[in-house]
Amino acid sequence: MTNWLLSLLRFRDTRPTRIPDALWQQTLAQHPFLESRRDADTAKLRALAGQFLAQKQFSGAHGLVVTDEMAVAIAAQACLPVLHLGLQLYSDFKGIVVHPGAMLARRSVVDAAGVHHFYKEELVGEAMEGGPVTLSWQDAAGSSEHQARGYNVVIHEFVHKIDMRDGTANGCPPLASRHAKTIWQATMQTAYEAFREQVVIAERFGGPPPWLDAYAATSPAEFFAVTSEAYFVNPARFEADFPSLQPLFDAFYRPENG
Repeated sequence: MTNWLLSLLRFRDTRPTRIPDALWQQTLAQHPFLESRRDADTAKLRALAGQFLAQKQFSGAHGLVVTDEMAVAIAAQACLPVLHLGLQLYSDFKGIVVHPGAMLARRSVVDAAGVHHFYKEELVGEAMEGGPVTLSWQDAAGSSEHQARGYNVVIHEFVHKIDMRDGTANGCPPLASRHAKTIWQATMQTAYEAFREQVVIAERFGGPPPWLDAYAATSPAEFFAVTSEAYFVNPARFEADFPSLQPLFDAFYRPENG
């Protein structure tokens, strides 16, 4: 970490958490999807990212030094989904571990015969229930390059954190009522099944591949995270491809605009 963030962490109780102008403008220039058409939203994101930085602890893995620029870029992207919801949705953890690139996670599964199988899985990010978020800086740094295809690893992992707030990640975030939950689950399930069918047709029968990462078809939780990435970084394409999800996501992520 460089001087500004170290000072913020050391004096978080007595000093303002305002991100320096030059550092903020650099972040917006490198990640243009962060800048809202409404100046008030961009200012609110800046303030929220400053609070986020004061509350969280960044650490680099494998010798990586987390600079001010890296931390602010991650904080701003992480705060985008909770801009109108508040940082309390991220209150169950403090740690953010940044790897230089993709990481290998050890996994185990038990088959139908009760036999354990161990393997390694390559990850660019991971959100642990009640635990830290890990990110590949290589992927996080290149988020603007992947904006057109709706990809953003930081938003993806932090949406998983939101999803986990009412239990394990299942593709349904905390909602105000049972009625809202019923509408959410029905709407998402219909869109999820249609997306899975598109993936199957593409992979088995040579049909056109989906715009979004086919990984979204692996579970409702991943579908929620992947579609949320697109909602924030390429809203025009998201609305065109997922018209049924647009009002659903608007009502959840931007309740004060409803």
